[in-house]
Amino acid sequence: MSELPQENKEKLDKLITDAMASGGSELANYGIFIERLCNALNLPPPDFASAENQFNDYVLERRVDFKHPDGSRTAGRIDCYKRGCFVLEAKQSVKRGAKKPDADQLHLLPEDALQQKAGHAKQGTRQWDQVMLAARKQAEDYARALPVEHGYPPFLLIADIGNVIEVYADFSGQGKNYAHFPDRRSYRIAMEDLRQEEIQKRLTAIWNDPHSLDPTKRSAEVTRDIAERLARIAKRLEGKHDPKDVAEFLMRCLFTMFAEDVELIPKHSFEELLEGLKDRPDAFVPAMENLWKVMDEGGYEPRMMTPLKRFNGSLFKRRTALPLDGEGIHELWVAAKRTWADVEPAIFGTLLERALDPRERSKLGAHYTPRAYVERLVVPTIIEPLRAEWETVQSAVQEKLAAGKFNDARQLIDGFHHRLCTIRVLDPACGTGNFLYVSLELLKKLEGETLEALENIEGDVGLSFQGETVNPSQFYGLEINPRAVAIADLVLWIGFIKWQLKTSGLNAISEPILHAYGTIRHQDAILAYDRKELRRDEQGKPLSRWDGVTKKLHPITGEDIPDPDATVELYDYVNPRIADWPEAEFIVGNPPFIGGGQMRAELGDGYAEACWKGRPLVQPKADFVMHFWDEAARRLASKGTAKEPNPLRRFGFITTNSITQTFSRRGIERYLSAKEPISLVFAVPDHPWMKAADKAAVRIAMTVAEKGEHEGVLAETVREDGLNTDTPRVDLEKRGGKISGKLAIGANIGAATGLQANNSLSSNGVMLAGAGFILPPEKANSLCRMGPQEIEEHVLDYRNGRDIAQKPRGVKVIDLFGLSAQEAELRFPSLYQHLLINVKPERDHNNRQSFRER
Repeated sequence: MSELPQENKEKLDKLITDAMASGGSELANYGIFIERLCNALNLPPPDFASAENQFNDYVLERRVDFKHPDGSRTAGRIDCYKRGCFVLEAKQSVKRGAKKPDADQLHLLPEDALQQKAGHAKQGTRQWDQVMLAARKQAEDYARALPVEHGYPPFLLIADIGNVIEVYADFSGQGKNYAHFPDRRSYRIAMEDLRQEEIQKRLTAIWNDPHSLDPTKRSAEVTRDIAERLARIAKRLEGKHDPKDVAEFLMRCLFTMFAEDVELIPKHSFEELLEGLKDRPDAFVPAMENLWKVMDEGGYEPRMMTPLKRFNGSLFKRRTALPLDGEGIHELWVAAKRTWADVEPAIFGTLLERALDPRERSKLGAHYTPRAYVERLVVPTIIEPLRAEWETVQSAVQEKLAAGKFNDARQLIDGFHHRLCTIRVLDPACGTGNFLYVSLELLKKLEGETLEALENIEGDVGLSFQGETVNPSQFYGLEINPRAVAIADLVLWIGFIKWQLKTSGLNAISEPILHAYGTIRHQDAILAYDRKELRRDEQGKPLSRWDGVTKKLHPITGEDIPDPDATVELYDYVNPRIADWPEAEFIVGNPPFIGGGQMRAELGDGYAEACWKGRPLVQPKADFVMHFWDEAARRLASKGTAKEPNPLRRFGFITTNSITQTFSRRGIERYLSAKEPISLVFAVPDHPWMKAADKAAVRIAMTVAEKGEHEGVLAETVREDGLNTDTPRVDLEKRGGKISGKLAIGANIGAATGLQANNSLSSNGVMLAGAGFILPPEKANSLCRMGPQEIEEHVLDYRNGRDIAQKPRGVKVIDLFGLSAQEAELRFPSLYQHLLINVKPERDHNNRQSFRER
């Protein structure tokens, strides 16, 4: 948006003057205000309303229906609505200092001089705060009452005509977390602020392109660029230094860049230090190590000629810097020049892990898990029960305020805030901390609402770093990859510091800036054991298997094939048992997508067998995620004691959608039908997920459980767009009822037992022992063209149960049943060669002798 023409500036000036002079009735004034605001900012004004409500996408007084549990409906009207953009709720308050006419002068005034409309409340008073909070709640209710196909608008605008416009945003499309936008310090736009070009651009975007204001979208580009530069530096250091040292060194570098951009150390100081070192690479190591020593302990930094804050924590305890040549230092310098304050923690951890892992580096350009997908699980697991509790507290606070019991009201808010600050969240497969960071940010948003309510009672309370506030010490993670552990801890701290700065400024950050809480642990979440012992064959030779990852190009076909030299040793696990988890109020996460049939291949025979032995109630054919689900369910169902009650309130997991199939579903139904059951309070049976670079696209399910008998919300996918982009759209249609282990509402068909009369009337059909038998259509056609005509009799259409029940994949399968290896090689060499490359290496490492020799 370019600068407004002079004519529009004059219109805006007149609007501000007239609006500030108006008063009394938003019904009379809000339509005029919106019309003139649009005119001044060159925005399209609202349309004339249509008699057919389905066409009223941008109108005043837009009707919506509130649907009630008994099936009845009541109508409501949105003051101004623009589909896909905003809901606007208008009020008009009374100006402070407004005077009533002098009684002695009444005979000199017109007849209607005493006909004054007072407005909702006097500006700047406690009553005005309550009116604005109620208006926000009303706007949220309108957003939730909109037709399903409209989705939730990203913005709510609460306009006190002639005074302020409050802006709230939720870009997730869920309508559950409208928060101050752009932050808690600047979400109110006063009338005079409308003259600022930045505010004009913001309102124009809200009207015309609201998602362009999504901060996660704006920060994705800089986050990718930084990760790619770090990958280039990591590649330079590979082979010369231990991978752990490389990872720690680069994490210290990137946090220093972040600290510089948010002015925890002087602005541009690190950038200028690197610029000076480009021509003096011999001074790089001592300069960096000295800087990090001062950052760890606090004190005067001679090269920057300034005292630095004490950072402490664990990041700078080990200050080793790795030598870089001039070109490597240049890469660091360029990265330092980027705006690190814009880095998005929710995706940075994933990209950093890809940058540091040579095997993952090729995926840097791949799409990361969209934040909206993560929020879709975090919100019902953690935020919804807390928000319900907060709404109950708010109602009680209103009663106390109405009775003039301000101290009691303050204590109610303090009590809820204390509970927020002591809640613990656990992700038992935390990876680089994506789910934990999103949980932290959403809890900080809810905390902001509680502090705003407290300020309405007693003035500015602020957010002190040392005082009680939601912070990284409340977020626990278990992760088997040591590099990911360090990244997850860093992601939480960057996210926390960004939030503190955004909401309360630099003064909210006190020393030490970092703390070594140790809540992110390097630990196996499923298995504990006394020791590992090498598995050996009859001759005592250690056994190994393909590592399941490393591939090489076939010298003739050029295809990627398993590298037989890339192996990992096989172990037996002595005295396997269930691993211990930290206590928490909420458990949430995204455990590895490993099917029951792939556990041996991906985790090793010894580990898979130890899992089944340690958790015998989880069937061996159940997906690996069921070991996580079972442990969380076991903890949720636990009674606790009077002295130590069970703290766990809910858990939620992302799983593959095969969780509804027999072997995994039985593990769920065992808890749903127990004497003291748990219930599924939210479920999505089939939802798209991001396609991994080396695997097929995955369909996932989401399940959220709570103790006791409860009805839940079943959300089913009704629209999918842009799945291969960083901003996919997946719309859900929700309905309530009792959710079964089949992730369906209605009769629990999954609990039905088989009829004995049907025994032996059917079989499992074809059972493949290797995914290499399955061919995409293009590959099948290519192989068939290389063989005789009868080859097509051995390349057949293939359907499994999921293909029949859901969308078929359209794949083919190689069927050489009845032919010996020699016959297959002689008659169909193309098929034989394909199986030799893609099936035999996997078969050679199979635990079952019959499969190895078949």
